[in-house]
Amino acid sequence: MKNHVVINADRTKGNINRHIYGHFAEHLGRCIYEGIWVGEDSPIPNIQGIRTDVLEALRKLNIPVLRWPGGCFADEYHWKDGIGPRETRKCMVNSHWGGLVENNHFGTHEFLLLCELLGCEPYINGNVGSGTVQEMQEWVEYMTFDGESPMADLRRANGREKPWKVTYFGVGNENWGCGGNMRPEFYVDLYRQYQTYVRNYGDNKIVKIACGANDYNTHWTEVLMRDGERYMDALTLHYYTIPNTWQEKGSATEFSEQDWFVTLRKAIAMDELLDKHETIMNKYDPAKRVALIVDEWGTWFDVEPGTNPGFLYQQNTMRDALVAALTLHIFQDHCDRVQMANIAQTVNVLQSVVLTEGASMILTPTYHVFEMFKVHQDAEALDIALQSEPYEMSGESIPQISVSASRSSDGTIQISLCNAHHDREAELTIELRGTDGSDRATEGTVLSALELNAHNTFAQPNTVQPAPLSGIVRGDDGTIRLTMPPASVGILRVG
Repeated sequence: MKNHVVINADRTKGNINRHIYGHFAEHLGRCIYEGIWVGEDSPIPNIQGIRTDVLEALRKLNIPVLRWPGGCFADEYHWKDGIGPRETRKCMVNSHWGGLVENNHFGTHEFLLLCELLGCEPYINGNVGSGTVQEMQEWVEYMTFDGESPMADLRRANGREKPWKVTYFGVGNENWGCGGNMRPEFYVDLYRQYQTYVRNYGDNKIVKIACGANDYNTHWTEVLMRDGERYMDALTLHYYTIPNTWQEKGSATEFSEQDWFVTLRKAIAMDELLDKHETIMNKYDPAKRVALIVDEWGTWFDVEPGTNPGFLYQQNTMRDALVAALTLHIFQDHCDRVQMANIAQTVNVLQSVVLTEGASMILTPTYHVFEMFKVHQDAEALDIALQSEPYEMSGESIPQISVSASRSSDGTIQISLCNAHHDREAELTIELRGTDGSDRATEGTVLSALELNAHNTFAQPNTVQPAPLSGIVRGDDGTIRLTMPPASVGILRVG
């Protein structure tokens, strides 16, 4: 069997919503404090307290949407503690993540400033687990109402005259677990009640997001769609790629070839997972009005040795890069229902795109995948037929090759590629149909390394970085031939 791809440029599968490339920043470990927020008095260069180096790195990704304040933290967060003069803000114990004292210096104003500086949409998670209906209603009013009211006046007193535009609002998070250990029948009634008071003020139209299931809990999806579909605009799903068990996840950097294979196999299980939940959603919503939002996804390994276990700090290797690329391909293949996804998390936590240590910052292999793939944002997904050689280990098999293709508004076709095999090159033939591409330039970029566990460190920050993809051959018939290195991610641009 040969690796052969047919791309039908005249047949589209729909639009790839740019929000599939979204991110997630929780008050967890060093994600917010030290990672994003250092304060205005910090010697680390900043813009109104937000780290300049991290801000500039994230801008290059064209981040479309950022989720905050959690995560499990969201359902113990009381937003009024995070407004007003910072020196008078209440402290709280971050009971989920390390038991540290949270000083609330990064609150609503700071987060929405970050979104403005990034040019991205804010996605805010409200507190259902330990909050009240009134608290949620007042938060929405505080942020989005332009008239005279107690909350709008309070916002003005805190220095913001005009309201913000807040499109995405989540009514609770993981309410089946850390958000209250609820049954779906109980949560759906709470959701219906709370969402009633998530109001649209003026021209601000909110997308109401219901807390969805954890991985294979299809019963949760069934109940939410059956009893709550008419009240929601979107439903969430959480899935983490864990090579072993929750108790023994395994090292982020010390792993075997078997661990590599199992991790990638579990990553592509996202496709089956989406099929299962979408089948239920299609039963109650055949028009696909309700979006599916995978607002927590990514790898989850044991924390780095010597770090606080409650901080979830892990390194990031070529294995993470392949997980990111394979997962993004799956989201793009499901672009008719999946309208947003948020990798966990942005800085210093789980599968981060950026790591910081004091005043230093490094970019991870996952960062480079997001930077390479950003050309897919808001492009048309093209129809693909893939014939891939198998990648086999211990009696199991996954495709060696993964491919996704899209066309941008300027007519450029971009083809992203993964070679999942740990030590075998992949010779690939791409047949581009439905367009006369014989006179079009083709160039490529590849992300690869000599070792499977290659990663960037503060001592060696450029061990893994993109490079030109050489050896691309265009045939007279318009075909493209190339060889992908083992364990690599690539992108081709045709046009």
